[in-house]
Amino acid sequence: MSKKLFPSLNEQMDVIKRGTVEIIPEDELVKKIELSFKENKPLNIKLGCDPSRPDLHIGHAVVLKKLAQFQKLGHQAILIVGDFTGMIGDPSGRNSTRPALTLEQTRINGESYFQQASKILDKDKTKIVYNSEWLSKMSFEDVIILSSKYTVARMIERDDFTKRFKGGEPISVHEFLYPLAQAMDSVAINSDVELGGTDQKFNLLVGRDIQREFGMEPQVILTMPLLLGTDGVEKMSKSLDNYIGISDPPSQIYGRTLSIPDNLIYTYYVLTTDVPEEKLSQIQSQLNDGSINPRDIKRDLARTLVSMYHNEEAAKNAEEEFDRIFISKGLPDEILEFKIKEDKEINILELIVLVNFAPSKGEARRLVTQGGVSIDGEKIYDPLQSIKINKGMILKVGKRKFVKFN
Repeated sequence: MSKKLFPSLNEQMDVIKRGTVEIIPEDELVKKIELSFKENKPLNIKLGCDPSRPDLHIGHAVVLKKLAQFQKLGHQAILIVGDFTGMIGDPSGRNSTRPALTLEQTRINGESYFQQASKILDKDKTKIVYNSEWLSKMSFEDVIILSSKYTVARMIERDDFTKRFKGGEPISVHEFLYPLAQAMDSVAINSDVELGGTDQKFNLLVGRDIQREFGMEPQVILTMPLLLGTDGVEKMSKSLDNYIGISDPPSQIYGRTLSIPDNLIYTYYVLTTDVPEEKLSQIQSQLNDGSINPRDIKRDLARTLVSMYHNEEAAKNAEEEFDRIFISKGLPDEILEFKIKEDKEINILELIVLVNFAPSKGEARRLVTQGGVSIDGEKIYDPLQSIKINKGMILKVGKRKFVKFN
């Protein structure tokens, strides 16, 4: 076997620790890396993906980037698509039972997940497996034996279960099986290291315990922080519209990045980019001493993210387009077009909902009353106003949503 060149232990640990919340336990990771040197064998680095969320944003990318870093260090990245566990529904961080998906839905979502994840991972060097390959083959006897290896008392220690139990919220028995099923994934692939967000810590620790029960060397777990969204308050989420999608158009990635609060700039650089440590130190100094306007640093961050998920030319064009809209008060090069019957009159709230610029009339009303809606450059403040649709008319909602009627 040809000699595989791994970076030194210190070099690997420097990369692995960047942005990491916890490594449990760190001394075991050091031993695993040292053994990989000795045996000239890469570690199995596991990341389970939730197929209930097929659209990825840069919050999901935080842990994917850590997997990619292990991959670049010479280790084996293993992406487990939870097509079988998706039928259970991961209760982590939830206050209620999550609706289960069909196997077909989980497969479709899993394929979409991998296509997007390939923007971050080396597609050819990533091992993709579906956990239905082993979980669907388990008999009821197997499940009983597995269940006997963990107590209800330990399960109920988990924060979300504790809160739901105390609050009188229902907890289905099958939800206790989720962390056990996830642990079986670690057994099936002989995981050396499992990655996850801080909300997955309990599940990852169960994996260590179950591997021990099967006579295996337990995996080391590595947790990454949950990225706050562009509002700077809540965890990044598509449902909260505070996200930056990795498959979004360049102009949207650029514009949404500029909307993050200044106190998140450094965090975003650390968790969502691969800029070198020297640049991180420079950015931190500039933010601390005020030598550069944070807006200019944010523009660099926006260009970096667009370049990562598209290319440098797209980043340049996105910045120029943004400047035309917000500095020169121009319009974007490409505006969504919407066909509607000309001369038709429609209430402004109904129009906003019709073009999917707001999920409800209540939200549309808020946008109107706050001055966030205009027709052909003229602000609309009356939520009862009727609009006569003319060909070529442009509706603007918020800072970046435009639609042209034809």
